[in-house]
Amino acid sequence: MRNLMKYKIWYLAFSALTIIPGVIALIIWGLNMAVDFTGGSVFRYEFESTINTEDLRKVYSEKNIEVEAVVPESGNKYSVRTKPVDPQRNNEIKDAVSVVFPNAEQLSFETVGPSIGAETTRSAFVALSWAVVGIMAYIAFAFRNIPKPYSSFRFGVSAVIAMLHDALLLIGLFAILGHFKNVEVDGLFITAVLTVLGFSVHDTIVVFDRIRENLGKLPKTMNFEDVTNYSVAETLSRSVATSLTVIFTLSALFVLGGDTIKMFVLAMLVGIISGTYSSIFNAAPILVLWENHAAKKKK
Repeated sequence: MRNLMKYKIWYLAFSALTIIPGVIALIIWGLNMAVDFTGGSVFRYEFESTINTEDLRKVYSEKNIEVEAVVPESGNKYSVRTKPVDPQRNNEIKDAVSVVFPNAEQLSFETVGPSIGAETTRSAFVALSWAVVGIMAYIAFAFRNIPKPYSSFRFGVSAVIAMLHDALLLIGLFAILGHFKNVEVDGLFITAVLTVLGFSVHDTIVVFDRIRENLGKLPKTMNFEDVTNYSVAETLSRSVATSLTVIFTLSALFVLGGDTIKMFVLAMLVGIISGTYSSIFNAAPILVLWENHAAKKKK
C-alpha cells in the first residue's frame, strides 16, 4: 500500500496554488454580478450576422435608456444590460431594434428592481453562511464518539476548510471568467456552489467515517497518520468512481447543452473535480497535521 500521506504538504501546496490566482482576481476585479443581484434589465437578441455593438447602443440611447454593457454571446447572439426598464416599453424598444437590424429576434427580456437584487444578494450570503455552520456542527456531532485523544471538532473544521477551498476555487475562477469573458454570476451559480459544497462534504464524510472505524479496528501501534493513510487508500477508488459518473454526465451536458445552462454546468464540473480532490488530498492531510501537532503539544 502506497503512503499517500507522505506527500501531504505537497497536496496542500498544490491546492493553495490553484486558488491564489482566483483570490487575486476576486480582490482586484470582483465578480461580474448578473441582473439577479444588481437589479436592472437584460435584453437578449439574435441577429443574422455579426453587428456593430455601438449601433445597438445607439438605439437604446435614442430611447433615453442607459446601457451598462453589450455582451456578445455564442453565434450572433448579444445581450444588452441596462438600468431597470419598465416592461411596458419592451415592445417599443424591440420595434426600434428591428428598424436598425431587420430580422433581429428578441430571445428574452427580464427586469429586476434594485431592492429585489439586494435582497437576493443578502439571501445568497446567508445561505452560504448557514451551510458552513450547519455542516461543521453536524460533523462535530456525528463524530462525537471518536476514540480519545482525537477530537470531533478537528474533524469538523478540517472538512469545512476543504469545503471552503472548493468554494474559493470556484468563485475565483468565475471572477477571472467575468473579467476576461464577461461571464456573469447569477442565481444558478449560487445553486452550483451550494451543490458543490454538499458534494464535497459528502465525500469528506466517507473518508472521515472510515478513519473513525479504523481507529477502533486497526492495531494501536499504528499512529494517526498511518490509520488515515490506510483509510484514504480504502476509499480512494470508491470516491473517484462515484465522481467520474457525475463528471461524465456534466461533460456531456456542457458540450451538448444549451447556452443558458452552460456556465452552471461548468461551475458544477469544476466544483465536483475540486471537491473530489479536496476530500482526499486536503481534508485528510489537514486533519493529520492538526492531530500530529496536538499530540506533540501533549508530550
